[in-house]
Amino acid sequence: MFRLKVPFDTQVWETSEKMESKGDQSDTKLLLVTANVGSLFEDPQRLLTIWLEEFISNATRVNPKFLALHLQEVGGKTYENSMGNVQEFIRCLCEEMAKTDFVHVHIYMDEDFKSAEHFTALGNIYFGHKDICLLRIWNFLTHDWDEKLDKGNRIYSGNIENVPTKEKAKFPQHFFPECKWSRKGFMRTRWEINGTAVDLVNIHLFHDASNLDACKDFPSVYCKTRRRALVHTIERVGKQNTLSRNTLFIKDFNE
Repeated sequence: MFRLKVPFDTQVWETSEKMESKGDQSDTKLLLVTANVGSLFEDPQRLLTIWLEEFISNATRVNPKFLALHLQEVGGKTYENSMGNVQEFIRCLCEEMAKTDFVHVHIYMDEDFKSAEHFTALGNIYFGHKDICLLRIWNFLTHDWDEKLDKGNRIYSGNIENVPTKEKAKFPQHFFPECKWSRKGFMRTRWEINGTAVDLVNIHLFHDASNLDACKDFPSVYCKTRRRALVHTIERVGKQNTLSRNTLFIKDFNE
C-alpha cells in the first residue's frame, strides 16, 4: 500500500496476489484506490491537476489490467455549492485516461443531494485494460451478467438510483440517533474479470463528531456506530453474494 502525494486522504493498494484467470490467460493484476476527495471538489483550481497527475503517474507505474477508484465525499462537504465541479472532474479524468490503454470505463457518481433518503456522495470508477479478454458486470436487477462490455465510457451521474449494475444504500437513520442523518453509506459493483468474479464495495463510515465525546467511553459511541454500519454492510453483501467468493472493501473507515 502507498499514499498518493496529494493534500488529502488517498490510499492505493496493488493486489499482493494477482487474480487467477481461467484457461490459458495470464493472471490479471488489479489496482485498488480509495480517495476521500471532499477538498478536491471545493478547490479544484488548485488541486485537480495535482491529483490527476499523481493518480495517472501511479496507475502507469503499476500497470494494472483493471483499476478500481472509489471516492468518498463527492462534491465536497459543501456539496450544495461545489457539486457542479464533479462533471469537470469526470471530463478531465476521462481525457487523461483516454491517453492510456484502458478502453473500458464505468463511472457511478451519486450527486443527487436533494434526495435525503438516498444520497451517499460516493463515486465508483472502473477502468478495464485493452488486454482483458473477458470483462462483464453484474446486473442486480436481472441477477445475471450483462453481455461482454464494449469499449468506451459509460457514465452514470446525478440520480443513479435506477442504474441496475450497482447496488447502493444509505445507512439507516437509527444507526446514529444522536447526530444529524449523515450521507454515509455503501455502493457495490460485481465484475467478472477474465473468468473470475469479484465484488468491489465502496463504504464510507462515520467520523468522530466530537473528540470529547469520543474520549468518554471505550469503545466510543462513534466506534460502536462504525462497527454497526460495517457489520450491517458485511451481512447484507454476504447474504446476497452467492456467486462471487471474492469481496473487496475499498473504503474510508474513518478509523
